[in-house]
Amino acid sequence: MAVMAKFPHLIDLAAGRLGGRVLAANDDFFAPKENLLKPEAPVFIPGKYTDRGKWMDGWETRRRRTPGHDWCIVALGLPGVIRSIVVDTAFFRGNFPSHCSIDACGMASDADASFLTSADALWHPLVGYSELGGDAQNPFAIDNPHRFTHLRLNIFPDGGVARLRVLGEALPDLRHMFAGGKEIDLASIVHGAQVVDSSDRFFGEPANMLMPYPPPNMGDGWETKRRRGPGHDWVVIRLATEGTITRVELDTAHYKGNYPENASLEAAVVEEVAGTVSGDLTSTVIGHWKPLLELTPLQPNHLHVFESGLAAGTTATHVRLNIFPDGGVSRLRVFGDIE
Repeated sequence: MAVMAKFPHLIDLAAGRLGGRVLAANDDFFAPKENLLKPEAPVFIPGKYTDRGKWMDGWETRRRRTPGHDWCIVALGLPGVIRSIVVDTAFFRGNFPSHCSIDACGMASDADASFLTSADALWHPLVGYSELGGDAQNPFAIDNPHRFTHLRLNIFPDGGVARLRVLGEALPDLRHMFAGGKEIDLASIVHGAQVVDSSDRFFGEPANMLMPYPPPNMGDGWETKRRRGPGHDWVVIRLATEGTITRVELDTAHYKGNYPENASLEAAVVEEVAGTVSGDLTSTVIGHWKPLLELTPLQPNHLHVFESGLAAGTTATHVRLNIFPDGGVSRLRVFGDIE
């Protein structure tokens, strides 16, 4: 996806695997609203029907015979700042909505459908009345700095949408996260960690390593192409906040014939400049790196735990994972204490 290629730190805040849920819709006669957040790409199965009509892999409402429009409300799995929304109408050709609009709000995490559909809910427009293409990914850039928790997708007048992707940056409730001075995973997407840049992401996005759930298969990790020249692959991660690193877990689960032979970790404390993203920040960090974990052999399909081997007392805002020469890592946890 073009947005992801330009901003590799963006994640789908509405993903079901991150807790995203479809709370309500005014109608889902032909295909259930829950399909909107399915992680896999939509599919089309010729000749498959239900007792209500053609089976479709998406959310599809009945043909509207009265004034108005259809809508669906989604609770983001991770509240955050939204940078782009993709309304995917894959395989909806003669039955896609002609237009859409999207609203957002910031509510308590336990806000229910009855409140969100009441006059008391304060919705803010993110995407105005906009034309949609059928059987296409329809991207909308968002320029709004506020933290949102819920979205309302409005379709005009009716029809089907296969998937809804809400790309952005997680922005957790820091007061809750840092309460009690407990050790936390500084590299978790849930806590606001981000991938800044990487040498390669041919087979798998590096942001997969920061996900909170166990990897279901080899397709849910960071995997680079086979390196045919000198050098090695690497990824730079901005931690959720500055902290003193106490333990690192590097998991090569499911990578058996394609795990890296060795890995090392470096750490840096960097004061970011507003507006710096991706490769700009990578250049800024150069010269600040200090060894965190020396070059260490890895095993296939194995959870590696590093504690005593780490450089003691290392404080960091960023870490760089180096893998030699290439391969796949399913998860990376960087645990630390916050002062």
